[in-house]
Formats: sequence, C-alpha cells, structure tokens
Amino acid sequence: MGRDKARRLSGSRHFRQRVVLATLTSTAITIDDIRSGGAAPGLRPHEVSLLHLLHKISDHHSLDLNETGKDARFLPRAYLWTKLSYKPGVIVGGRDLEHDCGVHRGIGYFLEPLILLGLFARAPISIRLKGITNDTKDPSVDTFRMVTLHMLKQFGVPLEGLELKIESRGAPPLGGGEVFLRVPNINSTLKAANWADEGMVKRIRGVSFSTRVSPQIENRIIYAARGIFNRFIPDVHIFTDHRSGSAGGRSAGYGVSVVAETTTGCLLSADATVSYPNVDEMNEESENLELTSPEDLGVQVASMLLEEVAQGGVVDSAHQGLLFILCALSPPDVSKVRVGQLTPYAIETLRNIRDFLDVKFIIKPDPNSNTVTLKCVGAGVKNLARKTS
Repeated sequence: MGRDKARRLSGSRHFRQRVVLATLTSTAITIDDIRSGGAAPGLRPHEVSLLHLLHKISDHHSLDLNETGKDARFLPRAYLWTKLSYKPGVIVGGRDLEHDCGVHRGIGYFLEPLILLGLFARAPISIRLKGITNDTKDPSVDTFRMVTLHMLKQFGVPLEGLELKIESRGAPPLGGGEVFLRVPNINSTLKAANWADEGMVKRIRGVSFSTRVSPQIENRIIYAARGIFNRFIPDVHIFTDHRSGSAGGRSAGYGVSVVAETTTGCLLSADATVSYPNVDEMNEESENLELTSPEDLGVQVASMLLEEVAQGGVVDSAHQGLLFILCALSPPDVSKVRVGQLTPYAIETLRNIRDFLDVKFIIKPDPNSNTVTLKCVGAGVKNLARKTS
C-alpha cells in the first residue's frame, strides 16, 4: 500500500499514531511545524525515544530530522527538531531486544505501537522495556496485560504467543521499572471482527501495587474499591503486588488497575496511580502537596470503572482507537463493533485511518443505549515482511 509521494503533515498532534500507520502502510511522510510556534519547539524526548525504538525493530528505512531556525541554544538538542521526513522500511522484529523508554512517558506509550507493528513483523518480537510502568498519562502495564492483549484474539491473533511480564515496578518521576513483552507475527492478515454484544458484567478483577511504601496501602485501596463494587456484584477479587528494593524501582508510589469481565468475554478497564515527588527536587510547595489517599484512590478507580460499564460498548474508552485501527487493518470484509461515547482521541484516530488506509467507517448511534455502532470494510493489510523473509 505504499505511495510514491510523501504525505505532508503538519504539527505534533497524534505523532505516535501517524508514525505507526505510516509504517504499516509503507507511506512516506513529512511532518512540518512540530511545535514550531511554542516556547519549547520540536520533538519531545518520548517522541525521540519512539523513533529509536522504531529503528531497533525496522530495517531499510530512512529518517531525516531538521532543526528549527529559532534561537534555541539553551534547549536540549531533541527539542530542536521541528521537521521530520520518514520513509518506512521493513518491520523485522527481533529477539532479546532492549529499550529504555525514559521517564517522560510511561511504558504504556510504547506498548501499543509495539503490538501493532509486531503483528506485521518478519519475525516475532521479544523485548525488555525499561522506564515507568504506572503513571497518570498512559494506560498501565497491568491494563495491557489484563485487557489489551486479550483484545487481539477477536482479530484471530492466538494468545499463546502473547506475553507481558512485569519484572519490576517503576513509578514517576524516576521510574526504574522493567517489563518483558513478546508479540507473535501473523502469517498473512488479521481476521475481521463482528463484536457488538457487550453482555453483562459477571466479575471484577484487578491488581493493586505499591513501591517503596507500606504494603498496607494496597489493602486500604482494595477495601475502598470493594466498598463500591460490592453494592453491585459479589464476585470481586483484587490482587496485591508490593515491590521493594530493586523490584520497586526508584520512586515511591501506589495504584490500582481494575477490569470488569462480561458474560460475552468483553474486558473493560480503569486504572489510577499516585506517586511521590522526587525528594532531591522537592521545594516548599511540593512539601505541602497533599497526595490522594489510598481510600480516595480506591473510590476513584471504582467510580471510573463503573462509568466505563455505564457507557456500554465492547471496549473501554482508552481502547477505542486501537480497536478501530485493528478493524481497518483487517481483510476486505465487514467488521462491526459497538462502543460507548466516542472520545476525542478515537475521533482523531478515525481521521488518521481514513488518510492512511483509505478506510471509512459507517457510524450509527443507538439512542436507546447511548452507544455507537461502527462498520467498515478493512484495507486488507498483509504481513509482506514475513513473505519476503
């Protein structure tokens, strides 16, 4: 599905998704004006790290970064790059890879691209990722392990080849976590999905974690969350995962990820994290900072999950974008999915799918359930890398 001329884009919006879709469709892209009008122009460190990761799993690609013409002598060099020209190559995958994701974004920021690209790689991917495992910006590694990987079976990906193991936890701001990810490559194409029945919630599972704090915090989180959940359903079990020493990373923190499983096998998730500021950089204001208590955090994440269930749909709001991309990559057959209210990120994803894959969705709101049914005919993206190996 490659194109002869580079697609010209502007701005920094959805940089990660644009790069991934360009790679999957072999579309050369040029992105101009990457935050060129801001006080800190250019790519952010996590975006540069994503490009480094792409370099590790790809071959025969070209990447050109141009610096801004502004006076940016006092900015880190990564911030100078306001224009990117990228011509994708072959996704080769690889074994025993390693990547330091840094501490500007969580490991969850890098997992979604790895999963999508790994499915269409020449060889399966096995990689260790280091950084922040749980934060407030990206889905936690627990959510990916309990929910995201299981989504793929709806599109014909066997769960046997998928693995996400949490070796150590890492909370902001210093991280120190490590996970091991294994993604199989598909033989040819994904399978079209007919996934519109969300069913009824039959049980709730989850995991509460703590790093470099008292393990009693986890029990306080669980007790508060169960106090909400047990009003609606008795089958609730939230595990504990206390980490100390090197397995607890470099920063103190705690959090919880919860999942509602329905009678039709749908998994809806919510997660929340609290982290302590860096002691070496604490000032007078941060010393007086009041962190969310374990009890409030438990109530918060329980309320978040109940809201996801109330919205309806076969996936939660955080997974809508990934769901639409998988539908668009599927064979030229009709995929049908039902979701709750479309998020701004999901709407932008539909636009990027239209631009890169030339796939348009038929969107039909259901006023009775306040859900939205989407249908599309997939682009039939094939794993050509495996066929040429």
